[in-house]
Amino acid sequence: MRVAILSDVHANISALEAALADLERRAANVVLVAGDVIGDGTHPSEVVALLRRRAIPTIRGNVERKVMDVAALHPSEVAVLVKKKDADLVWTSKRLGREGVDWLRSLPPSLDLRLAGSRLLLVHGSPLGDTDYVYPSLTARALAAKLGAERPDVLACGHSHIPFARRIAGVTVVNAGSVGRPVDGDPRGSYALVDLEPGCIARARIVRFPYPIEQPPPGTARRTV
Repeated sequence: MRVAILSDVHANISALEAALADLERRAANVVLVAGDVIGDGTHPSEVVALLRRRAIPTIRGNVERKVMDVAALHPSEVAVLVKKKDADLVWTSKRLGREGVDWLRSLPPSLDLRLAGSRLLLVHGSPLGDTDYVYPSLTARALAAKLGAERPDVLACGHSHIPFARRIAGVTVVNAGSVGRPVDGDPRGSYALVDLEPGCIARARIVRFPYPIEQPPPGTARRTV
């Protein structure tokens, strides 16, 4: 079984469409999204609509949580936020509307799945919370502190926007990086592929893909990164 892990779309509909088209060519059986599908980008409602239309299992990230908090505020409190750095959260909440925000509220904070005989734990940041980070420098001791008594075969996450796949202390640790807002020096989007077979150690790798970064004038070629 091949599982695709996407994360941190950040309202970049072009990047999400490119990622889904790319992974279809790689014959993924299951697609999972590790949160932060909105925020920063200009197409939150389009991203949410696409994920809903395709019924892709998605968990909430820290941005979804913040937008839900904003949506629950009194109008007078929202007016204060508009004057601060959280104005983008207000804009995103309004753009999504009640139906979109309700969908955010329906998202679980994590998924604990059994796939092809393996246990896969999907979180946004880490098992400690949606703002904790899992970096490529993660040690066995640090992993144990984050997992506690949990010992999944695969720990999959995002949040840091720095993709990697490593085998650490018997756990396949996969950070999918970012579909729509890469920050690690490679301008292409990223996601992870995890191959699972009963009785075998999970094999994981990071996939990079180009996506359109601007809409060119009619009759010109579309530029990609």
